[in-house]
Amino acid sequence: MKAVPKYFVVWIKIVLLVVLLLLSIPLNVEGREAHTFVPDWQVRWDVQGPAAVVSPAQVKNSPDWVNLKHQEEFSRPEDALSAWFRVALPENVWNYPALLLDEVEGRDVRVFVEEEPIFESHRKYMYTNHRLLLPVQRGDMGKTLYIWLETPMDSNGIKGSMSIGEYEDLRGNFIRRDLGDFVMGSTFLFIAIVMFFSCFFLPRQPRTTWLSLSLVICSYGILLITYSPFLYTFYEEYGRVWVTLFDMSLFILVPSLIFYFEKIYGPGPFGLIRYMKKFQLIYSAFCFAFLIVNQLNSNQFYNAYYLVSARILGLIMILQILLLVGTTITYAAKRNKDAYIFSVGFSLLAATALGDLLTFYVNNGNYHFFLWKWGVLGFIVSLIVMLGQKFIRSHEKVIKYSKKLELFNNELQRSEKMEIISELAASVAHEVRNPLQVTRGFMQLLGERSSPDQQEYLNLALNELDRASGIITDFLTFAKPELEQVAKINLSDELRHVTGILLPLANIGGGTIHLEVPKTIHILGNSSKLKQAMINLVKNSIEALDGEGTVKIWAYTDKGEAVIHVRDNGIGMDMQELSRLGEPYFSNKTKGTGLGLMVTFRIIEAMKGSIYFTSHKGIGTEVVISIPVAPPEEEMHSLQINDGDTE
Repeated sequence: MKAVPKYFVVWIKIVLLVVLLLLSIPLNVEGREAHTFVPDWQVRWDVQGPAAVVSPAQVKNSPDWVNLKHQEEFSRPEDALSAWFRVALPENVWNYPALLLDEVEGRDVRVFVEEEPIFESHRKYMYTNHRLLLPVQRGDMGKTLYIWLETPMDSNGIKGSMSIGEYEDLRGNFIRRDLGDFVMGSTFLFIAIVMFFSCFFLPRQPRTTWLSLSLVICSYGILLITYSPFLYTFYEEYGRVWVTLFDMSLFILVPSLIFYFEKIYGPGPFGLIRYMKKFQLIYSAFCFAFLIVNQLNSNQFYNAYYLVSARILGLIMILQILLLVGTTITYAAKRNKDAYIFSVGFSLLAATALGDLLTFYVNNGNYHFFLWKWGVLGFIVSLIVMLGQKFIRSHEKVIKYSKKLELFNNELQRSEKMEIISELAASVAHEVRNPLQVTRGFMQLLGERSSPDQQEYLNLALNELDRASGIITDFLTFAKPELEQVAKINLSDELRHVTGILLPLANIGGGTIHLEVPKTIHILGNSSKLKQAMINLVKNSIEALDGEGTVKIWAYTDKGEAVIHVRDNGIGMDMQELSRLGEPYFSNKTKGTGLGLMVTFRIIEAMKGSIYFTSHKGIGTEVVISIPVAPPEEEMHSLQINDGDTE
């Protein structure tokens, strides 16, 4: 799953590329330039409902027309129910002329050239935004265009500019205007569907986070599609479905976003995010119920529903956005990496959404949101990047835990082997040592009465018995590594003693031993056992020199531990040999049994220390031993008293 978020980023890039390509389509295919301008509208407000027959002839000569050109702002009368707009069309300079009106708002819209109707729309749902493409005849140019609107209570009817040009050119512009939103929303919807089905292949723990993000992306996609005039223009008969989908997506989006936020950051300071989630779930459920009631009653409660689902919900969203921004800043201040990524995308969304919402309230609801979709794009990308980072970290944790588990299993197998060997060694050693001692005694007696020729063979037999006795001693030490007498010992003195014993052995082969150990390092342990372990290690290093070379021994303290290094520049070992160190009966020596290193491992382990080997073929071997340093005298005295009380 590590690569999944990358595919989502690729899809976002494809969306951006398509949108840019759409925006780059030239307005005029044939080279004719369209004329875009703000018309000199005249308006006439009606305080009565629509007549049985709506015709410009009824108002053509009315004295109530108001010229809007000389008004900086115009507002509808409070009791107005509908409005007439008219403007004189310019003279014809196009072969197949058409008109493109950017923003026309009304439930019922009728367009006339003089008294000839050219467009009519009747909407029984509460999406009143229109973008009109009106083909006209060449002979209609220069005449008067009339538009009748049954406008919502908070609308002024017509906003924006008018474009006049060739029909084919304006049609491309007309389609292109909203196609980018439709493509972007459809892509988000497709990504959300893929993510939803991917949930079935995820572990249980990340499944809820993945599902909440898919709901967020799905909601944003539906909002982008259903807020654009594209569907309402080409599939006007399904307008009620698009409006309902828009509201439902909004009700799902807000709690899903807060839930995802909680999954990323936790409950937040004082459980703030958790309380926000619970409140929003309840409020969204209430809005859902109100939506159903309003739909079943043919929008009789629309004003109350609009208050609850738009104005109040907008204020709640502003408050929640501010709280989430504050929480994001708090986590970013704590150097949370996810917070940095989230804060960039969320700040972009918050800035655009707040800009749209504040403008919406300043204009008393007479505003068409458009900034938020760019904030959505940046926010979705940041969410996907965050989720990708989370999957990468989870993947790294799995690898880390797998390695630890492998080491643990190897250690467990080694411990089980050592336990079996320990029990076997203890039982065999006790049974074999006594007969060996008796045999050695009788052979010594025979040696006193033997001839010189026989003495040579008897001495050889005694040496082999001594070697067998040494092996048995190693077995006993391995089987019972407990330290009988534990005391505070000076590490420098112990290692100098080991060096003094083994230096002649090194010199015989042309090697040398270099020792650097401070006299201030003290550890708790058994002097003879420590010497035995160090002799085994240093002796192995000397034998690995195979002639001239150096064995370097040094020590220091680090984080409450005495760290001892033994390094040689001998023949070294490969990875396979290195991994088998400490196994019984594994040795690089011709007559080696592997018991020496086994005993060394058990002694270091009994002293609560650790041992680690590194080696490279032809370069040398280094062993690092860590043993806890002895506590100060006051703590030593306290430990001795406590041990006495325990006994």
